[in-house]
Amino acid sequence: MTATTATPAATPPWSARGLLFENCTCQVVCPGHMHFSQNCTHERCLGYWAIRIDEGTFGDVPLAGLRAVVAFEAPQRMMDGGWTEIIFIDASATTAQRSALDRILRGDVGGAWAVLGRFVARRLDTRYVAIEFADEGTTHRGTIPGMLTTSISNIRGRDRGQPVLFENCFNQIHGATQVIATGTSHYDDGVIRFETEKTHGLHSRFEWTVT
Repeated sequence: MTATTATPAATPPWSARGLLFENCTCQVVCPGHMHFSQNCTHERCLGYWAIRIDEGTFGDVPLAGLRAVVAFEAPQRMMDGGWTEIIFIDASATTAQRSALDRILRGDVGGAWAVLGRFVARRLDTRYVAIEFADEGTTHRGTIPGMLTTSISNIRGRDRGQPVLFENCFNQIHGATQVIATGTSHYDDGVIRFETEKTHGLHSRFEWTVT
């Protein structure tokens, strides 16, 4: 999916493409992923989005190679708002890259994350930390030392050589084709905490564009 919006002249055009994967506390599949008006599995939905940018620029700032994680806690009906959210950006990013990616993920410069930002009531301070991702095709892993260990793996389909897909599923930040997975995670940043075991997981190739 491509999210395209117009922005004020003070904001440069920007775009990003790459890998997005997630895990949350819902059973497979998270109802809130389908639409924020659907009740999630539990009283609170806790999870993360992991982002690897393979191509992109923010004005003249290159974004390729950047990694980030956005962790959240939301009510059972995500549309009700009141989310708590925190952004982690890989410490290897330059000062300009940190600023650009933080602005994008906060939703300050339009695009898909501006839509999600409307639901965030409490935004914890952005942290710059070591982030490691491993892409093993059918399995994606992520680590933030001392805070996050996670692994998601494709669920098995009738044809075991092919992933199980959502096609043409509307979601603000994901691509239109999404691969269904299950995930196991441990996460604790001191405010948001969760443990999952074979719960809702998903990955896709995203494309965000703002002109």
